[in-house]
Amino acid sequence: MTPEYKQMAGRLMVALDYPNADAARELVEKLKGIPCYMKVGMQLFYTAGPEFVRELKEKGYSVFLDVKMHDIPNTVRGGSHSVTRLGVDMFNVHAGGGAAMMRAALEGAKQAAEEENIALPTIIAVTQLTSTDQQTMNNEIGIPGQVQDTVVRYAQLAKEAGLHGVVASPLEAGSIHEACGADFITVTPGIRPRGSAAGDQSRVTTPQEAIAGGTQFIVVGRPITAATDPRAAAEQIIEEMMNA
Repeated sequence: MTPEYKQMAGRLMVALDYPNADAARELVEKLKGIPCYMKVGMQLFYTAGPEFVRELKEKGYSVFLDVKMHDIPNTVRGGSHSVTRLGVDMFNVHAGGGAAMMRAALEGAKQAAEEENIALPTIIAVTQLTSTDQQTMNNEIGIPGQVQDTVVRYAQLAKEAGLHGVVASPLEAGSIHEACGADFITVTPGIRPRGSAAGDQSRVTTPQEAIAGGTQFIVVGRPITAATDPRAAAEQIIEEMMNA
């Protein structure tokens, strides 16, 4: 394993979008030895709970807990405190909850990190879901203007609140970095390797395009989890990333 491979593998987040821990463990076993991030979303966390996150940490994986907190500031402060104590490396909130809510998330995490004497997790904000297109944002959600403008505005708000980065489409990563700086983290779903179907994602790019565009992390689910050979699929994606 070359240093470049290891570095790029660490920028790949595999979405464990499974209904139970056993199904997720099966994939994790197939990917054994690939030092990627593991993303635990709502479906898996709600059924497998904190114990599965601890299990991944014991196996040496970095964990992104993707539960998209969006509530009143006090509730989010408490949720942030709890997931930080759990030892996750990254978690997210919705930027649409506002600056006070995002600041509360940071406060809760800092308190827990100090109490437990552990590292502060990376806290990022969801801007607009990659399934959201222009028509949905304007006519259904009720936000006027262009998707990219809204994403950048939310990113700036997240930075002002003290968060470390945002979840956004890879198509918007460049604009976010221009507005918020190269060190402001972008985590980008909507990644489809060459030849893959877009599925229910509206704003997508390839792994190579995403890395070339400056994003720090890419999130990949079905192109790996639904592949006949998930390990080969993951290795192909890492190779694409290395060619950026």
